[in-house]
Amino acid sequence: MGVLSEIFSWWGGNTWSNRIYTVLRGKCVGTDRDGNRYYLQKKGIGPLGVPRRWVIYKTLAEASQVPPEWHGWLHYMVDTPPSEETYVARPWQRPHRMNLTGTPEAYRPPGSILSTGKRPAATGDYEPWQPS
Repeated sequence: MGVLSEIFSWWGGNTWSNRIYTVLRGKCVGTDRDGNRYYLQKKGIGPLGVPRRWVIYKTLAEASQVPPEWHGWLHYMVDTPPSEETYVARPWQRPHRMNLTGTPEAYRPPGSILSTGKRPAATGDYEPWQPS
C-alpha cells in the first residue's frame, strides 16, 4: 500500500499507528508466499494469557488471504509457526484461494440471474395447490 493510503485511510488495515505498534512490540516470525508478514508479541502477554499474534497484509486487509498453515498459527491451533517447520499439505487439501465473493469468478449456482441468465427447464413434477 502507498504511504498516502496509510496516512488517510483506516480500511486498508496497515495504518501508521499499526506500523508503529508493530515496530515497537512485534517480532517478525515469517512471511507467506503472498508476502503477508506474521508477528509475535516480543514480551508480555495479550488478553488471552499468551503472546499476541497478528498479520500485516501485503495488499488490502482481507482475512481470506491468510493461507491455512498460517491461519492455524494465528488462531493458536499450533504453537510453531510454519516458517520454523516444513509444512506439508495433506493429499486432500486444495491450494489456497482467497474469497471470490463480489468478483467475476464468484460461484453462481445454476439459475442465478448473475450466471447465464437462463433458468433450468421445468421437469413437470410440480403440481400447484388448489383450494378445495
